[in-house]
Amino acid sequence: VQLQASGGGLVQAGTSLRLSCTASGGTNSANTLGWFRQAPGKEREFVAARRTGSITRYADSVKGRFTISRDNAKNTVYLQMNSLIPEDTAVYYCAAARGNLITGTMARTLSYDYWGQGTQVTVSS
Repeated sequence: VQLQASGGGLVQAGTSLRLSCTASGGTNSANTLGWFRQAPGKEREFVAARRTGSITRYADSVKGRFTISRDNAKNTVYLQMNSLIPEDTAVYYCAAARGNLITGTMARTLSYDYWGQGTQVTVSS
């Protein structure tokens, strides 16, 4: 499975941005799709994930502001990011897991089998 993320950019605080991640090659093996992010000097952290059956999980820091959705016809997962704050600045990575992850494991990087290349999101104050 190959993942291609796009949609990043430079935006002002309080505005919105939508990231996309398109999967190709064996997409039937991508039952859970997730987003992670990594800021300079920090570890990669979980943002949101969605599995078959529309089960989702969000990091507390983005709950209520970010929404993950999936268009199966387009093999694409989206991350709608609203009310952006400077702390959201990071490289955002999409990831896919072959299995339907339980919510307790969605936040772990080791749960995912495939990773995209990342897209930069910069939020200015």
